[in-house]
Amino acid sequence: MDTDNSAKSRGGTGTSKKQPEFSLVSAIHASEYSFVKDTGEKPAHQFEVILEPSAYSEEKYALYEKYQKEIHLDDDNRPSGFKRFLVESPLHHELMPYPSTPPAHLPPTFGSYHQLYRVDGELIAMGVIDILPGCVSSVYFMYDKKWEQYSLGKLSAMRETALAKEINDAGVTGVDSLYMGFYIHSCQKMRYKGEYSPSYLLDPEDYTWYPLSNCIPLLEGKKYASFAHPEHSIRDGEQVPGRRVAPTVSDDDLRQVNVVAGVRGHQIVVVPMNESAAYNRAQTRVTLLENIDALGLALSKEMIWYITPVGFVDDDDDEQEEKEKEEVEAKLVR
Repeated sequence: MDTDNSAKSRGGTGTSKKQPEFSLVSAIHASEYSFVKDTGEKPAHQFEVILEPSAYSEEKYALYEKYQKEIHLDDDNRPSGFKRFLVESPLHHELMPYPSTPPAHLPPTFGSYHQLYRVDGELIAMGVIDILPGCVSSVYFMYDKKWEQYSLGKLSAMRETALAKEINDAGVTGVDSLYMGFYIHSCQKMRYKGEYSPSYLLDPEDYTWYPLSNCIPLLEGKKYASFAHPEHSIRDGEQVPGRRVAPTVSDDDLRQVNVVAGVRGHQIVVVPMNESAAYNRAQTRVTLLENIDALGLALSKEMIWYITPVGFVDDDDDEQEEKEKEEVEAKLVR
């Protein structure tokens, strides 16, 4: 445990005492077997926290399936969905720039990880995290319901915070925060994220951080809030401002924006935006142009757009719907 080494005088003439300073890292590791096994203590149970690169196992999937069913009442789960959601990752593992050899329990690389919580060998919980150059990002957490009285979600939040601090203390100073993801103030299930302090929210316009305590009054009763520009906030019930005139995008630029026309085998077939059926319908063209304008041309050209027919086909427009199907089929034949 960290301590304050400077003696603190009480009353000027009394004896000096060293006041212990709370250490989150020490407190977190105090119950973990790998940190107490050499102390001579004999714990009643063996509690372990193991950090490993994300990978699939039947044991992990069984925990996920049970958690989804018992906590979220979701019994429509498959291993393939679990892999896509919490195992497969676009992140490549890259060595972290520790200035010297770090403690053995710290990760050697940036990337996606599973943090396993075990009691006497049994997997009771698992955190899914991304370790990035600027933070530890909390992706998902699951636990066995029979252990819910022990507030494992709170333990995982503190464990991940401690991990970020340890990586930072080991010399990778860019890792200085735990990112807990989106915060929706009107969603009661997300309120727990505000229980940890100090916490900050990112402004949606300036991308600057503001203390949560300052943000909450601005979030109350609003469907949209900017902390940097409170005057831009929109209260519940107010009309969201729109554009008076649809943005203009040249045909040359639209030809470089690709829209999914269908799938042939394992290949996606695309067409230019201004040749797509959806764009050529007046009632959807404005929406598409507004989205391109909001994203910017550079990003719009890098993306592959998928336009769901549900939002663009009128119930009484069967002829147009059949035409769109024929166009897709024609593209697949090419």
